[in-house]
Amino acid sequence: MQSDTLLHVANFSTLFVCMVLKFPQIFVLMRAKSAAGVSLNSLLLELIGFIVFVTYQMYYDYPPPTYLEYPILIAQDVMLLLLILHYSGSLRQSFIYALVFIGGWRLLTVDKWIIDSAMSLCTFISAASKFAQLQCLWRSKDAGQVSALSWAMATYTCMARIYTTTVTTGDTQVLVRFIVMTSLNMWVLLTVLYYQRQSSRSKKEE
Repeated sequence: MQSDTLLHVANFSTLFVCMVLKFPQIFVLMRAKSAAGVSLNSLLLELIGFIVFVTYQMYYDYPPPTYLEYPILIAQDVMLLLLILHYSGSLRQSFIYALVFIGGWRLLTVDKWIIDSAMSLCTFISAASKFAQLQCLWRSKDAGQVSALSWAMATYTCMARIYTTTVTTGDTQVLVRFIVMTSLNMWVLLTVLYYQRQSSRSKKEE
């Protein structure tokens, strides 16, 4: 009974957090009118990872509460993508990205081996998205337009999903993915906090 309650709390808290997870980052970009420090490659890879993951879960009829937040995250990532393209003067490319993502999503469900193979690569794709953001931060040494709150919430949701996956489906591929994502999200969060602290010190010294 207690485990059921904890499972419900983990599922619904994850869903609630994911409903607003990207909004701090969206607001930061809109306020700054700049996407400096935010990696476009990271966002594109994250979108691919999200699409593969939610398609895999739906294909095998997993319980909806274990993946319900992903359509919400995809919608928020699309908003972020449009903002980044807008502030970089490349908004016309959004049509090309839309065609590629829709075509890729349709391709995933053509045959079982395709979705299984894609899921095997999903962890690597999602991990690559985090490393792309880390590289962007290391190169620019500027986290001014990166939201630490969004990355903190992402870390929490992955930790919650480690628990929900363990007690529901027990899918090893999914579990490994969330463990890796938790570690990398935490790494990005600490990097963002480090550069934001460095920036604050520099401003005080000036």
